Amino acid sequence: MDRTPMDRTKPLATIAAAVRRERDRMDLSLGELARRAGIAKSTLSQLEAGSGNPSVETLWAIAVVLDVPFSRLVDPPGEGVRVVRAQERVVIPSEHSPFTGTLLAASPPGVRRDLHVITAEPGPARTADPHIPGTGEHLLVTAGRWLCGPAGEEVELGPGDYAYFPGDRAHSYRALEPGTTAVLLMEYR
Repeated sequence: MDRTPMDRTKPLATIAAAVRRERDRMDLSLGELARRAGIAKSTLSQLEAGSGNPSVETLWAIAVVLDVPFSRLVDPPGEGVRVVRAQERVVIPSEHSPFTGTLLAASPPGVRRDLHVITAEPGPARTADPHIPGTGEHLLVTAGRWLCGPAGEEVELGPGDYAYFPGDRAHSYRALEPGTTAVLLMEYR
């Protein structure tokens, strides 16, 4: 599995601009957003400056506080045909587990869904705090085996298996085999 950090130039500029824009929209200071998200003010400052190394956990925490879909922070605006080549995907790693997330498509205005590819290797679970209220997660396994779902309700899934669960509750993803991959559709109500 390629766990090479994402090319930091364009994605970080997109993330920096989006975090500043959404923080201003919520009228939050840098320190207040950092406090509410449970991250260091210096980490947020670096992120808004277009530097640093944001993890999926950091970006999700910020998105939850800002009450926006994850994609609003990481997806550059665009129109027309969009192709995401496998080798050019922006891969965002987890801080705590052998897990990565790649946003493939964000919701256009008026539609509230994001499409991701997620990968993991056997090891610690990638635990996720509740996302914004009304979030649902649709998971289609493409390779390997996952143990995933809300805390206490995890299910084992294999290739071709599909599951839906509420993403606005604490949940986790854990790979049971090497090379575990899935398509994840995040739905926001």
